[in-house]
Amino acid sequence: MKQVIQNFKTGKLSVEDVPLPSLSKGMVLVENKFSLISSGTERGTVKVAKASLIGKAKQRPDLVAQVMQNIKKEGLMATIDKVRTKLDSLKALGYSTAGIVVASMDTNNCFMPGDRVACAGQDHASHAEVVSIPQNLVAKIPDNVSFEEASFTTLGAIAMQGVRQADPKLGETIAVIGLGLLGQLTCQLLKANGCKVLGIDIVDNLIRLAKDNGADASIDRNDPDLINTLSNFTNGRGFDSVIITAATPSNDPIELSAEITRAKGKVVAVGAVKLDVPRDPHFYRKELDLRLSCSYGPGRYDVNYEENGQDYPYAYVRWTEQRNMEAFLQLVSQSKLNIKSLISHNFDISEAEKAYQMVMGEVEEPHIGIILGYPENKNKFTSKIILRKNPVKQFNVGFIGAGSFAQSYLIPNVKNNGASLQTVVTSKGISAKNVAEKFSFSKASSNAEDILQDDSINTIFIATPHNSHARFVLAALKSGKNVFVEKPLAMREAELEEIKEYFEAEGGNLVTGFNRRFSPVATELKKYFSDDNEPLVMNYRINAGFIPKEHWTQNENIGGGRIIGELCHFIDLMQFFSGSLPETVFAQCINSGNNKVKNDDNISILIKFRNSSIGTIIYAANGDKAMPKERLEIFGGNKIGVINDFKNGELYNGNKLKTLKEEGKGHKEEINAFFAALSKGVAMPIEFESMYYTTKTTFKILDSLSTGLSQTLQ
Repeated sequence: MKQVIQNFKTGKLSVEDVPLPSLSKGMVLVENKFSLISSGTERGTVKVAKASLIGKAKQRPDLVAQVMQNIKKEGLMATIDKVRTKLDSLKALGYSTAGIVVASMDTNNCFMPGDRVACAGQDHASHAEVVSIPQNLVAKIPDNVSFEEASFTTLGAIAMQGVRQADPKLGETIAVIGLGLLGQLTCQLLKANGCKVLGIDIVDNLIRLAKDNGADASIDRNDPDLINTLSNFTNGRGFDSVIITAATPSNDPIELSAEITRAKGKVVAVGAVKLDVPRDPHFYRKELDLRLSCSYGPGRYDVNYEENGQDYPYAYVRWTEQRNMEAFLQLVSQSKLNIKSLISHNFDISEAEKAYQMVMGEVEEPHIGIILGYPENKNKFTSKIILRKNPVKQFNVGFIGAGSFAQSYLIPNVKNNGASLQTVVTSKGISAKNVAEKFSFSKASSNAEDILQDDSINTIFIATPHNSHARFVLAALKSGKNVFVEKPLAMREAELEEIKEYFEAEGGNLVTGFNRRFSPVATELKKYFSDDNEPLVMNYRINAGFIPKEHWTQNENIGGGRIIGELCHFIDLMQFFSGSLPETVFAQCINSGNNKVKNDDNISILIKFRNSSIGTIIYAANGDKAMPKERLEIFGGNKIGVINDFKNGELYNGNKLKTLKEEGKGHKEEINAFFAALSKGVAMPIEFESMYYTTKTTFKILDSLSTGLSQTLQ
């Protein structure tokens, strides 16, 4: 299918073929008919991508701070690799579309194939022939509303939320500063609400358009008689509210709004303007109410609402993102809003580059509402695209999932082992194409079956969200593939047992990504204790750092939480050193009254192994980032071994200290060991029994927390 994409590294914007996006639970697959270019927002996005590296840094100081923190944590070279991966990416543009439902897996059974719908959401409602949209960001289009008009719905919802923040009453006098697309819609909404409206801008044709569409007055910001005109408009009383819909780095809109608002009035910031609020003379002396409007409305930036489909109760949250979208469409249906007058240009998707030249000012032509149309295309529903033909080798690899971790640590090391990269699959077609281009895969796809059913692919890497690992592992094993799956092996005990049952009956080549045991320092320490026959005492402290509850890894249905998703690493490493399987486990966590704290992210665990070795894990998310993340101490045979965050190690023996200058967490060595075992036809570098018990131990930790009792592994 065709999609407008921009290379974030080079800034190049183009229309290219990408795989169809996938459809999953809670999502709606829509064939676009029209999409709206939001000139203000998208101009800023494109401008950042076109900027130099220094220019990007100046415009995103928050990301620069993250880079500096990562250098302290992982070192300069590792950080440089991460930054290169992030920069060398393709970005989807657009967030307001309208089209026809092709298929739906929404949990409320609201949408059926053939339904006409409006769609919202950055990275979802993109300028593409087909889009996959979360169910709470989709609204049905009334029969008498055209697709062209409905493509404005997201902008309409943003304008509507700004109006709601102003809480206008019938007959109130309101000024709108900034008469771009958002300002024009705001003026019309206020008129539909029975208000007296005045618009302010610096562009003549926008000033005229607002007046033509019903604003009681509109005026140039630079008019020398501006303040006197505004005073006459309000009979000297000032505006009840001022809504700022301009987009400018200037502080002028906030200063002007304070000057022209009446005492006890409201100033609502909708557009991206500087908010250096001057206390005197107006905000303080008039006791003005400054309000910010958050995009489409309640639900914005809430992962549970937008991504996970959890709606707010109607009686308690009357207006959500989706309900604002629906209300906007109803107003269009009732002819309360004139959307057609806001459409200045209509381009075919193939001409999108011309449209953006206009948006960026490279072509000087008056414009306001620019829409892209999507003609019929028989090839738009293709899940796979072919980019090149790579030679068939001993190991022909497919990747299911290719996020930042896979791009940083897995794919480069697979390439270094001489494997042929055949197909990469991600849920979003643009992501699959991006990874395929970056690492020279033969094909990009959004459907895992394109790998599982490809007989030429004999090795599969699985790096998807945790809840799909077990499913893909079983499917890959049953397809006769060699399988490398990122941790965890499974998220549910039933899944784990199903894998075990199949593996014991049919066998196969399977490795889980427990990389730490392959690290250079761990390998040295293993040799150090290899001649000792007595049990070990191990103490593992992890300064894990805080991850909010809203993060996908914390979602029990997607990531499974940090016990299942991350603690498995440390259990595996203890198994590696002890040379034994876990026998019993006991765990306790804190009980915080802070609602933001996830109690079991702060946990103490005691594991006893079958050979009487014992291991203690202290896993804390409530510490400080200045301390290194991991420290493992191993005691046994009158010796001590220490791992300091996998940057170096210490050996204590005979009252002497030896320092190991071994760095790295074992990602490269892990991949090397996997391919070496396949090449030689020998056993996998981690036994299945070990992976099974590591995973099962994480489940038993959860059982111990819920019961308060020690749990036995059988």
